[in-house]
Amino acid sequence: MTATQERLTSLAHGGGCACKIPPGELEDAVRGLTGQSAPEVLVGLDDGDDASAVLVRNDLAVLSTADFFTPVVDDAYDWGRIAAANALSDIYAMGGAPVTAINLVGWPREKLPMELLTEVLRGGLDVAGQANCPVAGGHSIDDPEPKYGMAVTGIAHPGELMRNDAAEAGLPLTLTKPIGVGILNNRHKQTGEYFDEAVATMAELNAEASRAAVAAGIKAATDVTGFGLLGHLFKMARASGVGAVIDAAAVPRLNGVDESIADGYVSGGTRRNLDWVRPHLSADDSVAQDDLLLLADAQTSGGLLVVGELPGYPVIGEIVAGSGVHVR
Repeated sequence: MTATQERLTSLAHGGGCACKIPPGELEDAVRGLTGQSAPEVLVGLDDGDDASAVLVRNDLAVLSTADFFTPVVDDAYDWGRIAAANALSDIYAMGGAPVTAINLVGWPREKLPMELLTEVLRGGLDVAGQANCPVAGGHSIDDPEPKYGMAVTGIAHPGELMRNDAAEAGLPLTLTKPIGVGILNNRHKQTGEYFDEAVATMAELNAEASRAAVAAGIKAATDVTGFGLLGHLFKMARASGVGAVIDAAAVPRLNGVDESIADGYVSGGTRRNLDWVRPHLSADDSVAQDDLLLLADAQTSGGLLVVGELPGYPVIGEIVAGSGVHVR
């Protein structure tokens, strides 16, 4: 970045998955839309799962997803890595393996040099390479706000799909990455401070956790992104007809998050997430408002939320009979 060049995050109205349309507004927009209801559509629009799944053979389902967002960090290469990991995560959340991707780009060509776009794309290529997922093309537009992401195609065995409507009462909840990146990204956007741990977490693939979950016979999972841990857990519990309990003290968090909440670096997207879930949320008296804000924090390229236990990852709660989410 040159001395005269604007910071990438200064060109974005929101950062990363925090720029998603709020969950309540999105559900209103798609209510009544059912897409194709053919028997080969295993996962479609019904429950807002992470990717679609279409049966093409008795032993093969094709998965499809797309994800893109505005800059979450000022370093172009890191933004590319994070955006690619985030897009690939939808395939991993379904228990699949990515097989090909294409780039999705919006670029303010009169404001930012094309050399910077090259760095974004290089970051995406490097992470896709780690996933053994060829990037085979893409589409770009001239856009006043920079955006980058990928459309990803993956495959899975139909009997090994992990869905957000398959959670069963009595099973533990496991989370595979710490939360708080939305708060730290908001601090980065406002102050320029760089958080190495947050960047490393966002750029990390969920491939290993996904493979472990499939090997363990896990049937229900989702990834934690723009609607926050509470939002994605509520969606999964609602789709499955169950309730959920979170142990707030067991949820892993990134260094510096508590101080950043106290200093006021909570995004509007996070507050909207909490407002959306609140009618279905209860909490012990010992749970502070700051704890709920962290649990609703709009994540970018977060971990997998798995219904079941995975060795090496923390159990943060359980699925229970009933409805809604309780925080203790």
